[in-house]
Amino acid sequence: MNNLKDDAYYMGLALQEAEKAMFAGEIPVGAVVVSNGTVIARAHNLTERLTDVTAHAEMQVITMAASSLGGKYLKDCTLYVTLEPCVMCAGAIGWAQVSRLVIGAGDSKKGYSLLAPNALHPKTEVVRGVQHEKSAELIQEFFAKRR
Repeated sequence: MNNLKDDAYYMGLALQEAEKAMFAGEIPVGAVVVSNGTVIARAHNLTERLTDVTAHAEMQVITMAASSLGGKYLKDCTLYVTLEPCVMCAGAIGWAQVSRLVIGAGDSKKGYSLLAPNALHPKTEVVRGVQHEKSAELIQEFFAKRR
């Protein structure tokens, strides 16, 4: 498979996680970490369930992936996330030295690229807009129902 096809497939898995979050009343963000073509972690937002503002999908998946690999660095890993990470999550992605970050929808209000564009590790490759429409649709649908 080529990267574009792989990226769409793995973002689809992250979208499944986002849907789980939405059905649980969480902001619908999902994340997946892939190492050497294998999914090693999947997660979604758990901030409401855990009453923890740091329980974002990215934070959950980084912890799970590091545990799976037996170390704190996620070199040679790709993190797929349905919504652009916030500053907190981007910092964690940077500290974990994730090799590649694939983002679904952008976040023009709270996204790291607006607020802290240098938060990621300098060697992290960023790919934007993979399954953008579906990712954005989930977020919009969630907030439309809350209004």
